[in-house]
Amino acid sequence: MDKKKLFVGSLPWSLSGESLKDLFAQYGEIVDAVVISDRATGRSKGFGFVTFAKEEDASKAQSEMN
Repeated sequence: MDKKKLFVGSLPWSLSGESLKDLFAQYGEIVDAVVISDRATGRSKGFGFVTFAKEEDASKAQSEMN
């Protein structure tokens, strides 16, 4: 299991991957941030994933954003 990758749920439909990255950037270097979209409609499914460069940063973000 990758401890640098966080699941992020209950996202607003309007949030983009770039906005998600900006939201978590205060906790450390972000390698990737993606909001999952419905294939048929292109609309956000309300969740995504943020991958940090360091496990410690991911842990800090998880505890503070929870």
